[in-house]
This record gives sequence, C-alpha cells and structure tokens, in this order.
Amino acid sequence: MPIFRPPTSGTRRDPAVKLHNRLHFISGLPRSGSTLLSALLRQNPRFQAGMTSPVGGLLMSMQREMSQRNEGAVFLDDTRRRRLLAGLFDGYYGDVAPQNVIFDTNRLWCSKLPTLADLCPPSRVICCVRDYGWVVDSIERLVRRNHLQPSGMFDFNPGGTVFSRSDQLTGPGGMAGYALNALREAVYSDESHRLLLLRYETLTAEPAKAMEAVYDFIGEPTFKHRFDDVRYDEAREFDARIGAPGLHEVGRVIRASTRRPVLPPELFNKLSESSFWTDATRFPAHIRVV
Repeated sequence: MPIFRPPTSGTRRDPAVKLHNRLHFISGLPRSGSTLLSALLRQNPRFQAGMTSPVGGLLMSMQREMSQRNEGAVFLDDTRRRRLLAGLFDGYYGDVAPQNVIFDTNRLWCSKLPTLADLCPPSRVICCVRDYGWVVDSIERLVRRNHLQPSGMFDFNPGGTVFSRSDQLTGPGGMAGYALNALREAVYSDESHRLLLLRYETLTAEPAKAMEAVYDFIGEPTFKHRFDDVRYDEAREFDARIGAPGLHEVGRVIRASTRRPVLPPELFNKLSESSFWTDATRFPAHIRVV
C-alpha cells in the first residue's frame, strides 16, 4: 500500500503516520443519492465504494476515548492521537489493492473536515444534496410504504404523525437535521475547497454529467458507466434490521421521476427553504454545485 508523505511545510505531522493517498469521502444529506453514487462508482474496477461504513463511528469513539474523559489520556499527545486515528483507516482498508481509489461514506464527515485535512490531506468530500423538502418527504414515503412495521429511524415507535416525525428528523440530532447542520458547517469552513456538492436532481436526470464532474473533482480519468444496469444489493439485511426496508434501495435504471409530495404543503414548503445551496447570495462562489 503506498504511503502518503506529509508535506514539510505548514502544519507538522508525524512522519510515521501511514495513510492511503487515494482516499475520498461521500457525505451530505440522507435520501440524496449517496448509495446510488456508490453503486455507480463501484462499476469502475479501480474504485471501492458502498453505503455508510463503520469507520466514521469508530473514529468518533476513538477520539472520545483519547480525550480527558479517559484517565489514560495522560499518556497521549497529538502525535500519538494522529497516528492512532490514521491507523484506523489503514487497518480498515489495508486489504484494498494499492491501485484502487477508496470512497468512505458517512454523513458525519462534513463535520470532521479539520480531522480529514490533517489525516488525509489529498482527500476530497462529495456532498450529496437534494431539496430539503424532498429529503424529508422521501423518508415519510418510506415510512408509509412500510406501515406494518415501526422504523428504527423513529426508535421503533409506531405512534406519531407526519409532523412529529418531521420534527424528529430535522431536529439538531435528527438524521436529516444533523446532516444539514454538518453540511452548513463544512460549506462555511476553512476546508470548504475540499467539497463538491452533487445534487440528486442532477444525478438522476443527467447521470453522465454528474459522474464527469466527480471524476474531474478527484482528478481521476473518466470511466464509461452503465446507467441502465445499476446494481447494489448489499443493504437489504441492514435495512430490514432497522425496520426500514428499501432505505438503501437503488433502481436498476437511473431516471428522474416526478410525483407529488406526501408531506402537507405548508410543511414541505417550509422545509424546502432550508436548501441554502440554491441561493447564490448565501452560498460561497468557489464551491462547485453540480
């Protein structure tokens, strides 16, 4: 496995830290095409991608245990912390062929840009986004489709209404709310040059354009993808276990679909106002939105 050599200028890094030099990240909003993007990327034999991996959660756990909440932290300095965290990526992806490009998926990566910049300086983050009203609408539609079994997304509570479910999803700690806040943090951070915002609307309506932008962003030669034969069947057991069959389902043929929202109009319109990347007056001009 090639070893990334940290630059000699700027922030000092432990020279013993071994990192993948072809590691990128997929983040952004739920129900916005991250699984579809991964399914397309893995058509390229040099690319490894998938649904949310455990790496982000493991990294957070390690940071917590290396903090002062653990009395053993007295034996740790930032050099050791950096080496241990970098070892997590090496350990998890150590069996990946050295010529392959790795995409790790997790919504929390948008909130960890300083850490990614330190551990994986060449990395880029593809942020999947979608009109925020449609994000919540898509989850509500999934809940109604699986009406015979409560979902783990709502703590397996069979009660509630569309309004209470929306509040839970979009709260600061909710699946959608956390992701939106993390995206805002990333967009207005010092590391925002690492971001590409990939709209679900583009990925489904113009997949060739979307993939060309991704390849250009990460500096890899283009690949001829099959947009009429997309396969991703690895999430069925995971989705069933959390009571959300179809959560990571990907259609075989990519096509843009039109339908009416299932959310009440006033709720849908209010949520859509949070799609801040659609307003050029509120969005940094240097970040590419495709």
